[in-house]
Amino acid sequence: MTSRGPEKRVRKAPAERRGEMVTAAARVGLTEGLECVTLRRIADELGVRPGLVGHYFPAADRLVAEAFTSATMAELDSLLPEPPADPGPGGAVRALRRLFSLTSSADFDDVSRLWLNARHLARYRPVLREHVVEQDLLWCRRIERVVATGVAAGDFHCADPRAAAVRIHVAIDGASAHVNTGVGHRAAPIADMARTFAEAELGLASGALAPH
Repeated sequence: MTSRGPEKRVRKAPAERRGEMVTAAARVGLTEGLECVTLRRIADELGVRPGLVGHYFPAADRLVAEAFTSATMAELDSLLPEPPADPGPGGAVRALRRLFSLTSSADFDDVSRLWLNARHLARYRPVLREHVVEQDLLWCRRIERVVATGVAAGDFHCADPRAAAVRIHVAIDGASAHVNTGVGHRAAPIADMARTFAEAELGLASGALAPH
């Protein structure tokens, strides 16, 4: 019987190896919480030695912060893609209608918990706080572009798209803050709060951004 030697370790490019660590950390953060993102845990997830993870992330806080950004950036691109230069009449309305439909669904619960988790930990972890602030700004800029596009197309009536975007973002964030403790957080009026606020903010009739 022929004996088998040790399996050959697969060598990966540094960028690929680092990326898979961040992806694994984002998955753990989403499903279990950012407190569970440790060098040892991510090493176990990937079947590598903790020292290898530590080589790329000497400080676990950097891995936690990048995991948060990876998960929330994917969320933002899924919920509110960059608007085209000319989406046509009603394009901005459709974008916001889709956004509110998705954020009020159960599919959004894990990422809502991640945001709550990150905001709490950011009080004690400066690196994570920087990433949370940057993701907040990205969300506001993305919403602002949609609002500005809608104003230009005549879909919305809004004197200050940037201020409106900030308020809409805060409304979405506030509505999702009950995900851990509010049994009826997806029931009216909580589930409809951000949407109805946005309708008033943008000069739309009640129900204009409701799912069709």
